[in-house]
Amino acid sequence: MAGKKTRKTDAQWKKALAPERYAVMRKGETEQPFSGKYNDFWQAGTYVCAGCGTPLFRSEAKYDHGTGWPSFTTPVDDGNLVYKDDYSLLMKRVEVRCAACGGHLGHVFDDGPEPTFLHYCINSASLDFHSDETSAPAGGPGGGSVSAADGQGIPEGSAAKAPPRKEKATFAAGCFWGVECRLAKVPGVLSTSVGYTGGTLENPGYEAVCTGETGHAESVEVIFDPDVVSFERLVRRFFEIHDPTQAGRQGPDVGAQYRSAIFYHDKNQESAARKVMEDLRTSGALARPLATELVPAGVFYRAEEYHQRYFKKHGIICD
Repeated sequence: MAGKKTRKTDAQWKKALAPERYAVMRKGETEQPFSGKYNDFWQAGTYVCAGCGTPLFRSEAKYDHGTGWPSFTTPVDDGNLVYKDDYSLLMKRVEVRCAACGGHLGHVFDDGPEPTFLHYCINSASLDFHSDETSAPAGGPGGGSVSAADGQGIPEGSAAKAPPRKEKATFAAGCFWGVECRLAKVPGVLSTSVGYTGGTLENPGYEAVCTGETGHAESVEVIFDPDVVSFERLVRRFFEIHDPTQAGRQGPDVGAQYRSAIFYHDKNQESAARKVMEDLRTSGALARPLATELVPAGVFYRAEEYHQRYFKKHGIICD
């Protein structure tokens, strides 16, 4: 549970916190995605409130959600957090604050991984980090932990788990709800996001894409560990979960937004995809010609939050 409350006037907070931290923690602002120092940070230790030092999240609960902010599945102690309904974007979200000092941390969503299915989306500016140590510092026993903010990294002897290697793949195979569910189950896939790519309109929304006039395809962006699953294996799974001979549609969903496409991110991905596609063409397994597009990846626009992990949110089972 949270300990003694930390109370300061607004002027005192403004003096105590750096400008970015003050804006996020005391004014409820949000840092830009992929800009925070803890987004791609995988040392072993505890994330604490930057305002008062209250323990918030352990490194074991951290994962890559792909949204650009540090993401966690569960807090150190739920009593260290308070939750408030937030309607600031004309939709209901659940804000997360530090129970000890009231500092704004971020929001919690229900599109996280098993077993909690929670996604604590937290601003790096709201956090400090205390690394784990298996040996005492040179200054003697009881020296405390090392903060990542000091730029010292992991001290010698620290028990840190090497982060997974990460690569990106992007596929379109009809309605992105089921495609995401099936690709997320592939061992080695670290995170998935549904969105729109391949079109011309900037920042398209679902309604605009559904007109079929923006050129976008409903797509799934996959972050995967190439040491566990190869891009070629992902491509083969992609072809297993839809009918790649249907042009401009998938099943009952008709329109260019439901087309079959592989958006490659480099020449190696292009080569691997061409190999799999040629194998399919010559295998005799297809009743009609392959309709899948193979095109360079462009800007991927993440879809609205209610589309993310849609099957899981609604208890729908995918194979």
